Amino acid sequence: MFLVVFRNRKRAGLDAAAYAADAERMERLAMAQPGYLSFKSYASDDGEVIALSEWESEAAARSWAEHADHRAVQHKGRAEYYEDYTLFACADMRIHRFERSDA
Repeated sequence: MFLVVFRNRKRAGLDAAAYAADAERMERLAMAQPGYLSFKSYASDDGEVIALSEWESEAAARSWAEHADHRAVQHKGRAEYYEDYTLFACADMRIHRFERSDA
């Protein structure tokens, strides 16, 4: 598995409807990409957003990063939507799981 963490803050006064439409379109497009596993996004009270996407491999994640429509929206994001962001790409993760079993 390959994990991408996109930590961001949006610009004040951005076109929220345009952002939401682009985000929805990108999520649908990402879901159709080979190697896509999951996507979730979380917002904190102070406005910071953490978006997590899981991919089968680094190659699958890079392919999505380089997809022409995604590249266009990345550019639009820098120009119109984001105040700042940091992207973390994690290949060698330590994974610990716990699941409660009440059986």
